[in-house]
Amino acid sequence: MSKKLGLRKRVALELHRHYRHNNAQLHPLRTLFWECTLRCNMNCRHCGSDCRQQASQQDMPVADFIRVVDSLLPHVDPHKTFVVFTGGEALLRSDLEEAGTELYRREMPWGFVSNGLLLDEHRLESLLDAGLHSATISLDGFEQTHNLMRRNAHSFEGAARAIKLLAATPELVWDVVTCVTPNNIGQLKDLHDYLYSIGVRRWRLFSVVPMGRAATNADLQLSNDDFRGLMAFIKECRTQRRVAVNYGCEGFLGSYEGEVRDQLFYCRAGIEVASILCDGSISGCTSIRSNYHQGNIYQDDFWEVWGNRFTPYREHSWMRKGECAECAMFRYCEGSGMHLRDNNGDILFCHLHRLQ
Repeated sequence: MSKKLGLRKRVALELHRHYRHNNAQLHPLRTLFWECTLRCNMNCRHCGSDCRQQASQQDMPVADFIRVVDSLLPHVDPHKTFVVFTGGEALLRSDLEEAGTELYRREMPWGFVSNGLLLDEHRLESLLDAGLHSATISLDGFEQTHNLMRRNAHSFEGAARAIKLLAATPELVWDVVTCVTPNNIGQLKDLHDYLYSIGVRRWRLFSVVPMGRAATNADLQLSNDDFRGLMAFIKECRTQRRVAVNYGCEGFLGSYEGEVRDQLFYCRAGIEVASILCDGSISGCTSIRSNYHQGNIYQDDFWEVWGNRFTPYREHSWMRKGECAECAMFRYCEGSGMHLRDNNGDILFCHLHRLQ
């Protein structure tokens, strides 16, 4: 793939660049992730946070999280600020409905991300009664492949059951997310057809970021040829329009921009997206595993932090080093996603280089 961009695409990227810079100045909070637990009922090989069944960090009390939410309400439109419960495995918390009900009372939409193992008909009904608005279920291939990735013999069965339950719940907005590795890239076409057959109409694909447990599993990384093949697969799926397929928000994709996802590349972490981690740390999205925390809810006022301390997320000139220093596409990429930077600020890998 050439670095050269067509005139139409370059104009679109220029306009989008101005939009991003303006939005960084305004930084409207649109999505708030709550890492409500670091406990997990699986031991996934690609886990970026290295969660375990017995986490060293205790779960944050619901009341502590809701206090932060209440501090935001004078500053945000609750109908336009979406809360996502994540982990670990969010459904391990028996009081998730309590948190959801409190958000529903405040007219804030909320959802969760899950491996699906604990989602049965009774739990889904309980979550819906608490105001559940959306859900995401992870599925990383067919049974043998998925169970190998998740290191749990019942994981595929649980995820498939959860997906079918969501498909039978028309009031929900939901999707399936798949981590693409050398183990499942050859299954994607058949997986697409299977997902369609069980009711999936929104599907997000992403590749492994070498953080947490995934940093010790180099065999999960796609080759450059496979990565290019993934882009071609998504483009083909999007022409069929049976399932709305998108590549994840990570990474600038050069000439593939506008062709494999619904929006041009834009890392919204710290601009529209914030997270409260299990220990109270205030960060961008929960995919950022390096230490770019900007404060802590137990010492700081969240809104003051959001307004004044997210400069590394909103001004990316510091990223122009290493392989980014002389890159002609830095103008549009601006150093890629925050979750692709390590503690030293160095980039873990460049999506654009993988495509060339």
